[in-house]
Amino acid sequence: MINVTDNDFPKAVLESEIPVLVDFWAEWCGPCKMIAPILTEVSEEYGEKLVIAKVDVEANPNTPAQYSVRGIPALMIFHRGEVIGTKVGALSKAQLKEFIDECLG
Repeated sequence: MINVTDNDFPKAVLESEIPVLVDFWAEWCGPCKMIAPILTEVSEEYGEKLVIAKVDVEANPNTPAQYSVRGIPALMIFHRGEVIGTKVGALSKAQLKEFIDECLG
């Protein structure tokens, strides 16, 4: 799992060779804290097939604005520079894995 800023988002996410799940979150967000350990588990399970990147919306306002993030946690899966899936709100581990599997096909 990696932390991404507005500055390194293009290189870390858009130019990635493998799909990247971006978690747009904030320190004050309760549901964001609930989903954090699930993201860690999923990151370990998917290994080399998926990168999980976290973007703090308070410290990095430009990227969330660019992708019209209005509520958090917002989860977006990017592949080859394109958004291929979006979910807003905390998900259970089963829901998260289903979302990832649908997007990765």
